[in-house]
Amino acid sequence: MDRAYEDNQTRQLVLDLGMTPVVPPKSNPVEPWEYDRALYKRRNEVERLFRRLKGFRRIFSRFEKLDVMFLGFVHFTLIADALR
Repeated sequence: MDRAYEDNQTRQLVLDLGMTPVVPPKSNPVEPWEYDRALYKRRNEVERLFRRLKGFRRIFSRFEKLDVMFLGFVHFTLIADALR
């Protein structure tokens, strides 16, 4: 969920599904809601990790036919990313 989906219906659906929406309100809402800033920061870190992983064409295109090989290459790229 991001700011494009911040209407009350979408937030209520997310809450009904048992998830916690971690989206800051826009700057002009009538009734702004509270959100967990630390959790939002962690969400951003995860999204940036996926962006870096997509830089590896092999993961982005999913060349491997076997799940085990794909997962092995994901682990390899995570290690390579951690060593940077």
